[in-house]
Order: sequence, then structure tokens, then C-alpha cells
Amino acid sequence: MNSLLVATRKGLFRIDRSSAGWDVAQVSFLGDAVSIVLPDARDGAIYAALGLGHFGVKLRRSRDRGETWEELQTPAYPQQPEGVTDSLPDGQPWPWRLQQIWAIEAAHPSQPATLFCGTIPGGLFRSDDSGASWTLVRSLWDHPKRKEWFGGGADLPGIHSVCVDPSRAGRVTIGISSGGVWQTEDDGASWSPRATGMYAEYMPPERRDDPVIQDPHRVVACPARPDHLWSQHHNGVFRSTNGGALWHDVPSAAPSKFGFAVAVHPRDPDTAWLVPAQKDETRVPVDGKVVVSRTRDGGKTWEVLRKGLPQRHAYDLTLRHALDIDDTGDRLAFGSTTGSLWVTEDQGDSWQAISAHLPPIYCVRFMA
Repeated sequence: MNSLLVATRKGLFRIDRSSAGWDVAQVSFLGDAVSIVLPDARDGAIYAALGLGHFGVKLRRSRDRGETWEELQTPAYPQQPEGVTDSLPDGQPWPWRLQQIWAIEAAHPSQPATLFCGTIPGGLFRSDDSGASWTLVRSLWDHPKRKEWFGGGADLPGIHSVCVDPSRAGRVTIGISSGGVWQTEDDGASWSPRATGMYAEYMPPERRDDPVIQDPHRVVACPARPDHLWSQHHNGVFRSTNGGALWHDVPSAAPSKFGFAVAVHPRDPDTAWLVPAQKDETRVPVDGKVVVSRTRDGGKTWEVLRKGLPQRHAYDLTLRHALDIDDTGDRLAFGSTTGSLWVTEDQGDSWQAISAHLPPIYCVRFMA
């Protein structure tokens, strides 16, 4: 991987690596919020989702590494049926209107033109023509358990994680805040909750273990062993080794079990990284020290990695999509809400600051 795509509150930055190091090579959509970016390894296209305030949500695609962009149709919710009310558990209205694109992922390699798009307010969209048109996945939206989801950090539920199983066409696992983990085995025809074993400390005791109201902040799968899933949850770190059928708490995470981002090694499912923070009111690094936590034994023990990271009065929060790992498993990058961006070439043993002056970072993705 030779480039990084960094989506921020004020544009999309392409940062290239050369013999001289990492440097900003291109800026797209300067001044506009870019909520998520996807470099599609299948055909080299780049997809970027924009949030333009009064002008709404927009979707763009580039086929020349970001030199030029074309506008695509934006996922749109169908008109809410007349006389049908839709509300959150607390009675607040649940609008059928796109507020944010929170995830874009490529489908199985056997479906070269298919994309999935996760949104706020909790709808999953599918495109079978490389983003030219989108359809709401009604099997999930119409599921009766959807009415039990609720907002986490946002006022409405949102789909932020889409894990496509590369070994099994038709299996897709998604993470929802706050709606748990869901999975389809039949290419979206039907869905089942897959958050058993997670717990929600913020709920009454009788709802604590309910799988459909969990708040996973991020869900990732090991590409070589896709039955092995990791989740950074609002209440801790969880791991599944059976495709999400059962999750196990990982209480040993240090220096805290709270955070938003998690990455897993592309071939070794026991090796994972977190960017921990202090919950709930402050949401800053523990003790004002930016660190990355790494386990190499499935979460039994953790190393706290500090070399090259600020260790005094540093208040950089890393959001759920702002940590990524490349195909080698050695190079990782993460960015923060204060515009800092770091990269490692040795699995986190040491870190290099690429920039400390970017806009707040929403998403970091490696690109070939």
C-alpha cells in the first residue's frame, strides 16, 4: 500500500509514500465534510460521501485516484407510507430521511459492481451498478426488531460497520449504534441479530444482555479468518470466533476498554489493535497520553505502545473509522479529532507523525 486516503471535516486528502516519506499529494472537496471514503480494490475506484449541510448528503466517485470526480445518485429512503408512524423507543419520530452516509464497503469479489452503504438513520442500502443507483434493503429496515434500536452518539441509530465475508458469498455482518450486530447468510434476503454475549451497562438489568440494543462502536473481521470478529463496544472489547454467534468479553484491554476504533491483522485473528480513551463524559486519551494497545494472543494480554506518540497534554480522540491496517499487516495508520495523523511500519512498535495540522479526521484508508 503506497497511499493513504484521509477523510476530514474539511476535505479529502491523499497522502502518498515515497522514498522521502509521506506527503500530501492531493486535496479534494476542500472545505466540505467527508464522512467516509472507500478505495475499491476490485477496480481501483474511490467513493467519497460528503455532508454539505443545507445541500444535504452527496456521493462522489473517482476512477483516476482522485484527479477528477463524478456525482453519483445518493441513497434515498422511500416515502414513508401515509398513516404509518415510525418512532424511537422513547417516542421521538424516526424520519425516513438520509442524514449521513456512515459506511461504504465493497461486496464479495463475485459481485464486482455491488456496494453496501450504511447510513444514519439505520438503513442499509445496496447498489448493483457501482453506485449509479441504490436500493434500501427492506428485509432489514422492515424487521420488527428495528423498532427497538435507538440513538447512541447520534440521535438516531446508524450503521457504521459492514463486514463482507470474502470466503462465503452472501454472508454480510453489520454493526449498528445502538442496534447490535446483525448478519445475513443469504445476500440480504433475511437478517438475524448476532450480538449474544455483549452487554450494555447503560440499560436496565432486564435489558442488559439484549442483543438488539447493544452499542458496538466498530466491528471488524480478519480477512483470512472471517469467522473471527472483533468489536470495540461502548462497554468494552468483545471478540467472536464463530462468526458472531457468540461474543466473549475481553476485560484485560489496557489502559482502558473504552474507545471507538479497532483493527485486526489481515491473516492472524489473534492480533488486534485499539486506540483507547477515557469514557464517558470526557472522551479523551487516558491521562492525556495518546497510545495504541496491541494484543497478539486473542486479548489475553495487551501491550501499550507509546513510542513516537504524544505523552503529555494530548487530547486526540480517534473515531471509529480513523484506524486502518494495510494488507501486509505491518503498516497501520490512525488519525484524530485534532487533525493529527500517525503511521507505523512495524505493527505499532514505533510511530511517525505525518501531520499535526489536518482538519478533524473521520476516516483513514490505505490505498494501493
